[in-house]
Amino acid sequence: MAGTAPGFAFFGSSKSVMFRLLPALLLAFLILSPVPAATASPFSIPELTDAFKKTVFGLEYRSWSWRPYLVKKYSVPVRIYVHNLAKQDRTHMVHQFIRDMDVKISGLKVEIAAAPDTANFQVYVVDRAQYQQVVLKDIFDKGEKIAPGRCLVRVISGRRGIKRSAAVIVSDEGEFLFRRCMVEEILQGLGPMNDDDSLVHSVFNDESRHSRFTVFDQILLNMLYDPRIEPGMSLKQLETLLPQIAIDARSRAR
Repeated sequence: MAGTAPGFAFFGSSKSVMFRLLPALLLAFLILSPVPAATASPFSIPELTDAFKKTVFGLEYRSWSWRPYLVKKYSVPVRIYVHNLAKQDRTHMVHQFIRDMDVKISGLKVEIAAAPDTANFQVYVVDRAQYQQVVLKDIFDKGEKIAPGRCLVRVISGRRGIKRSAAVIVSDEGEFLFRRCMVEEILQGLGPMNDDDSLVHSVFNDESRHSRFTVFDQILLNMLYDPRIEPGMSLKQLETLLPQIAIDARSRAR
């Protein structure tokens, strides 16, 4: 389809006296106690803007995507449907992560779809033996013969933003891999599709041991879904905006 781009990415007698004294003592304590300073973020603005550039402007599989160096994001609510094909039912866990994203990402509505045909993001939970068949049948559409990676996400995007995404997550190779794949692939399906080994605080790093939605990644997603950033923007268009966007996103991190 013209204008459509697929992208892919593969972790106290004197009780009465005492009681009368307590309020005064408490007040004195509160007055004399130093006010703690606000907790400083461990992440600097240059670090955050650099990570944003590395994850948003690029793809793990660049040859599979049209215009990989432009912003990809949803401009409509994300409705996710979970196909649990694995022996162990992981639906509740994926649904909980969907609710978590909806709370932690400002500027984006993420919800659970009631049926596949009402969703614009399909998530397939499979056992390893099912992986290749599901990837080749339900994800690819050009006759590919090999299903790459240990888990995978595909994003179809156009000039107005991401049209749809589909992720395949393996269930039966341990809790770490399942959680890692769930977090990384679903987040990448929202737009930050590139991994980079220098991102030590991020799940967008195949060498890291993160398997949760880290604060660092929450900031990156809040940057991406800031309304000042629009689908199809280039790094040149965003360069001067990114520091203030990072400051604002960092202040919203939970």
